[in-house]
Amino acid sequence: MQQLPFDKPGRFYKGNLHTHSTRSDGLLTPEQVCEVYHRAGYDFLAITDHFLKVYSYPITDTEPFRTKTFTTLHGAELHSGFTELGNLWHLLAVGLPLDFAPPGDDETGPQIAARALDTGAYVAVAHPAWYTLTENDVISLGAVHAIEVINGTSHDHNDRIDSWYMVDLMSMRGRRYTACATDDAHFHSARGDVFLGWVQVRAEALTPDALLTALKAGHYYSSTGPEIYHVEVRRGDKAIVHCSPAERVFIVGQGWNAASAYGNGLMQAEIDLGRFDSPYARLIVRDAQGGRAWTNPFWFE
Repeated sequence: MQQLPFDKPGRFYKGNLHTHSTRSDGLLTPEQVCEVYHRAGYDFLAITDHFLKVYSYPITDTEPFRTKTFTTLHGAELHSGFTELGNLWHLLAVGLPLDFAPPGDDETGPQIAARALDTGAYVAVAHPAWYTLTENDVISLGAVHAIEVINGTSHDHNDRIDSWYMVDLMSMRGRRYTACATDDAHFHSARGDVFLGWVQVRAEALTPDALLTALKAGHYYSSTGPEIYHVEVRRGDKAIVHCSPAERVFIVGQGWNAASAYGNGLMQAEIDLGRFDSPYARLIVRDAQGGRAWTNPFWFE
């Protein structure tokens, strides 16, 4: 299954793609934010401050905080124009140049997304469930890379942390997006809005260029806890999954299509696909604490 990352060269690097600092509405300085994630064992981070006039349109420069064991990607949360239901757009762009131009007065969400894509950035639809994006909204953005499916800060804001529904709807319509889990950390939640969702990116080196290339290619999976070590899928036969200890491993697809394996501390699962009938699928690993890891959707060609 060439779309999955597990047999790609390199190794997995853990990172957060959506974070805020004092350059916009976060409570920690960029240096402090990088230190928090580095100390927690993350390999990379993107600080994505709100690209708004009130904050002087920041693209936060985090290059001074890179080390041999920790790197950063430049990015921003872009806002321009309004969604179908009248909300200001929120778009996640990682890999932006520091001189990315502010939006024009009449620039729409799809237009600023296209400009970000033209720079070579990885662009994701931010937290659809958080502000009730519609299918039309997502489709209007064109060829963006991903949909943000877990948004940690939503946990205590409006309890709409999970946006997998939008990826499933798009997949069922034949539209191919990858999916990313993030914190969207601002560091002012009573519960804590950090370490709630992340990506594991398969790249050949811990460099911004290698990570960005892998992200745009979809060579990663998302998690709130478990790790996925390897996946092999044989259509019409079985899926074989190696993972950290889990209670259940699922493969899900179009409509009702699903199959699973379960056990106490399951680290290898074989799932019968004999009755699985879907043009695409995604795998889910769920552990005993309720943490989950998800592959991106993959397609049976």
